[in-house]
Amino acid sequence: MASGTMALSSIAEASAADVQDAVPASPAGARPAGLASVNRYRLLGLLAAIGALAVVLWLSLVVGSKDIDLAALWPAITAYDASPEHVIIHDLRLPRTVTGLAVGVALGLSGALIQALTRNPLADPGILGVNAGAGFFVVLGVAIFGVTTIQEYIWFSFLGAVVATVAVYLIGSRGRGGTTPLRLTLAGVALGAVLGGISSGITLLRPAVFDSMRSWSAGTLSNRTWEIFTTVAPFILAGTFIALAMARPLNAVAMGEDTAKALGANIAGTRVWTIIAVTLLCGAATAAAGPIGFVGLMVPHVARWFVGPDQRWILAYTLVLSPVLLLVSDIVGRIVLRPGEMQVGIITAFVGAPVLIWLIRRRKVSTL
Repeated sequence: MASGTMALSSIAEASAADVQDAVPASPAGARPAGLASVNRYRLLGLLAAIGALAVVLWLSLVVGSKDIDLAALWPAITAYDASPEHVIIHDLRLPRTVTGLAVGVALGLSGALIQALTRNPLADPGILGVNAGAGFFVVLGVAIFGVTTIQEYIWFSFLGAVVATVAVYLIGSRGRGGTTPLRLTLAGVALGAVLGGISSGITLLRPAVFDSMRSWSAGTLSNRTWEIFTTVAPFILAGTFIALAMARPLNAVAMGEDTAKALGANIAGTRVWTIIAVTLLCGAATAAAGPIGFVGLMVPHVARWFVGPDQRWILAYTLVLSPVLLLVSDIVGRIVLRPGEMQVGIITAFVGAPVLIWLIRRRKVSTL
């Protein structure tokens, strides 16, 4: 948590410093009042988002098929005694919540990175087929190679994310006009549908093998364990730091290749590191919770509305707001079918599909 706070602080300071350098100083050398006001509102908004995340984390621990008394929450974490309420909090909801936090961060940042790199406001790991590719390779690993633990199939998830990313880009770039946001979106949706259909077919042919993965295939946070979290956490952490480091180069890339080169940006290196970050984030998130869509589409858009096109602020807001959306969806899934629950991937799709339709209908959808 400390490292994440330091990263957010450095982003805020860097953004303020860079924008200040770009604006001529006043005769007295004072910072322009308008710029100070904008950055102050951005920072206040970020602090409000962090407060919302804290509230959602608390709700995720106490709300479910059995609501938990607030008085039992802290003792269950600090003085575990194996009572029923302590078992629910410590062994079930705490790993579920922490895993949801990590998966939300991974999905949101990967979506923001893909949108910035492709300059496609419709880009998202789910829409571009990256999650479907990761899920498909996990299914192959289970069906063909008999992998059963997350330590084994997480590598298949990484491979699937890379293959899907490259395939969508190659398909979307063929023909007249080259690569366009609409072509990438159509290629991603088509590839995702094909891989999803094949995955479903394999699952139906071998139901005994995939019985434990039915909920996973829809995107779920239920029954997440500390083993799952500790396996994916290092990859998500590495992908997060790479993503934050790419914010400044991605700002240059957004201006166009010629301008980026004139500013000294390493375009090839930016693309490679961004793809590495997306692979780490999407692969780990899919291995942990299954293919969950639309989080990486919606949250970066919300962040862009609030803070403008600066990727440093977009990534900072996305880092905080993405787990808020995912955990709220998970909480809703727990209470709509009490005492059962609905998978979080279904909830995010129910919310995200109308958002996608609205974005497609916008006139200026082709540019960021």
